[in-house]
Amino acid sequence: MDWIEALQANATSPAVLFFALGFAAAVLRSDLKIPDALYVTLTIYLLCAIGLKGGVALSSAPFARLWLPLLAAIALGAAIPLWSYALLRRALGFSQVDAAAIGAHYGSVSAFTFVAASNYLQSIDVPFPGESVALLAVMESPAILVGIWLGRPGADAGRTRVGEIVREALLGRSVLLLLGSLLIGVLAGKRGMAQVEGFFVVPFQGVLCLFLLELGLVAGRRCGDLRHVGPRLLLFGLAAPLAHGALGAWIGTSIGFDVGGATLFGVLAASASYIAAPAAIRQALPDASPTLYLTAALVVTFPFNLAVGIPYVYALARAWGA
Repeated sequence: MDWIEALQANATSPAVLFFALGFAAAVLRSDLKIPDALYVTLTIYLLCAIGLKGGVALSSAPFARLWLPLLAAIALGAAIPLWSYALLRRALGFSQVDAAAIGAHYGSVSAFTFVAASNYLQSIDVPFPGESVALLAVMESPAILVGIWLGRPGADAGRTRVGEIVREALLGRSVLLLLGSLLIGVLAGKRGMAQVEGFFVVPFQGVLCLFLLELGLVAGRRCGDLRHVGPRLLLFGLAAPLAHGALGAWIGTSIGFDVGGATLFGVLAASASYIAAPAAIRQALPDASPTLYLTAALVVTFPFNLAVGIPYVYALARAWGA
C-alpha cells in the first residue's frame, strides 16, 4: 500500500469521518451538542478500555521484550519538551511559561490518536504488539513533569517540592485512569478480561466515534483561535508531528519493533496531549495561555495527525523496517 492509498484508507475510517462531521457541524454553527456529562463518561470509558487491553497484553509479555521500549518511551517523552521549549523560546519568541506549557503538551501523548492509529493498522491488516499501550501509559507523565519544571520561574522553582510536581502530573484523571486500568489488566489477565469483554471491547469502536464527534465539535468551535495564535504556532503545530513522528518511527525500528509497533511508537511521539496535559498545566502553570497550548494540540496537530500524520508515520516505518 503506497502513501496515497494509506491516506485514503485513513480518511474513510468511521472514526475520522465522525471527527470531520463534528468539525463541520461546529463551523456551520449547527446546534449539535454532546452533553458535558456524556463527554466525561465517554472519556472515562475509553481510557479504562485502553488501559485494560494494554494490561492484559502486558500480563503475558516477557519483561525482556518490554524493558528497552519502555525505557525509550520514557526518555523520548522527557526529551521532546526540552528541545520544543528551546525552539519555542529562542526561535519562535514565546514566553518561558508558554513555551514550557506547549512543550509539555507535545512531549505528552494523545491516547485517542493512538487508538486512531491502532484502528488504521487494523483496517489495512498490519499487526502490532498489544503491549504497545504500555508505551502510551509511560509517556504521559515525564513530559508533564519536565514542562512544569521548565515553566516555573527561577525563584518559585527553588521553593517547589518535587513531590508537588509529581502529584500534579500523576494524579490527573486521565493518567490515573490509564495507569490504574493498566494495572487491573495486568492483575486480571485474559480470564478477567473475558468477564468484561462485552462491555469494554465490543462497543469500543462505536464509543470512540461518539467521542471523536465531540472532539470535532470542540476543534471546530476553536478554529477562530487560529487568528490569535499566529503563524509561528501554526508552523510548529504542523512541523512538530512530522519531525517527532519520524524520530519515533526510527527509534521504534531501531529497538526491534515490527512495522506496526514502530508505527504506533512514531504516532505517540507525533501526538500532542489535549486531556492529561491541559489539566495538569492549568493547575501548575496558571499563567500559561490555554489559547496557545490547546489550540496547537487540539485544533492543529490532532486533525493533522488524523488526516496525514498516521499514514505518514506508517510509510516511514514500512520503509525503514523493510
